[in-house]
Amino acid sequence: MHSSPSLRSSTRSHRRTRRSQGFTLIEIMVVLVIIGVMAALITPKVLDSLAEAKVHAARGDISTLMEALNRYKLDNNRYPTAEQGLDALVNRPASGPLPGNWKPYINKLPNDPWGSPYQYANPGIKGDIDVFSFGADKQAGGEGADADIGSWQ
Repeated sequence: MHSSPSLRSSTRSHRRTRRSQGFTLIEIMVVLVIIGVMAALITPKVLDSLAEAKVHAARGDISTLMEALNRYKLDNNRYPTAEQGLDALVNRPASGPLPGNWKPYINKLPNDPWGSPYQYANPGIKGDIDVFSFGADKQAGGEGADADIGSWQ
């Protein structure tokens, strides 16, 4: 028994239509595995780059704060005291010793890239004065992204 030519062509076109309607479960699973492997390889590199960018931003902020503190010292013959802190770069200190030639040295005090205020020590531990961030862990010490970043580096 032979099928008629029109029946054969209709069966073939039905198979083609069924095949072109979508992907099989195995095809979808293969694509998901490939995407998962790519994400596993790329994600750590992106996170490392983000951590490096934050450290670089902190170093830039610290450099800017140190420049402002040096201008403050040139104008007033001394750095702000530890009590006056970095706020003395934005607001005229109200407690002594009062600066004789004060002016605003920066518009606003930045926070470090992890959202914490920069630290100021006068006298400094590693220099005449120190400006630093505690890093990602927001605690003194640490390694890698958690390491302190300071004006001494």
